[in-house]
Amino acid sequence: MKKLLYSLLLTLVVANVQAQSLTDTLRHEVLLETDSGNILIQLYNETPRHRDNFLKLVRSGAYDGVLFHRIVKDFMIQTGDLGSKNAKPGEALGDTPETYSLPAEINYPKLLHRRGAVAAAREGDDVNPKRESSASQFYIVWGTKFSDGQLDKTQERLNAHTDSMVQMTPEIRKMYKEIGGTPHLDGQYTVFGQVLDGLDVVDRIQKQPTDDKERPLADVRIRKAIIVK
Repeated sequence: MKKLLYSLLLTLVVANVQAQSLTDTLRHEVLLETDSGNILIQLYNETPRHRDNFLKLVRSGAYDGVLFHRIVKDFMIQTGDLGSKNAKPGEALGDTPETYSLPAEINYPKLLHRRGAVAAAREGDDVNPKRESSASQFYIVWGTKFSDGQLDKTQERLNAHTDSMVQMTPEIRKMYKEIGGTPHLDGQYTVFGQVLDGLDVVDRIQKQPTDDKERPLADVRIRKAIIVK
C-alpha cells in the first residue's frame, strides 16, 4: 500500500513539474487586426505582470477599436489609449486617466528595443522615478539601423540616463547595426513582447503623415485584438 501511495505521489509530482515546464516555455501570441493589416506579437514570460495584464485587456476587448494615437517616423507607433476609441479628428490623445500602473519589469540586456519590440509606455522620470508602466498604452519599435559613430553617441546618452548601468556589448551593437531599433530606450522602459509577423504593417503605419501632436491625420485603428496562442 505504501509503495502504491508513493508511486501515485511521484506521478503527481512529475505531472506538476511537466505542467509547470509547459507554462514556463509557452509564449502567448496576440493578433492585432488593424486598418493597415495584421500584426502578430509574442509576449515574454520574463515579464509576467505585463504579460498577464496585456492578456487580461485583450480578453476584455479593451483594445478593440483603439487608435494608434502617436506615430513618430523612424522611431515607433503607440496605441492603447482607451479613451481614443471615439476621438474626434484632431483631438489630442494619450492622456486618458488610468486607475493603476505596473511595476517596471526591465530585463536588460535580454530584452532590447530591437525593431519590432513591444514595450510599455510610461510617464517620464521626473514624475515617475520608478519607471512604472502605463496600464494599457504600449508602443511597437521601428527605429533605424545605426552606424558605429551613432552607437557611440547613444552609449553616451545611455550612460547619462542610466548611471552607466546599460552597456552595449559587441553583440548588441551588431544587432542594432544589422536589424535596427531604438537603443537609447534600453534599460528604461519595459519590453514585454516582439512582433513575429507584420513588420511590413508596422512600417506602413509609421510612415503615416501626422499633425503637430504626432497623431495620424487619417485614423489608424486596432479593429480587434485576439489571443491566438
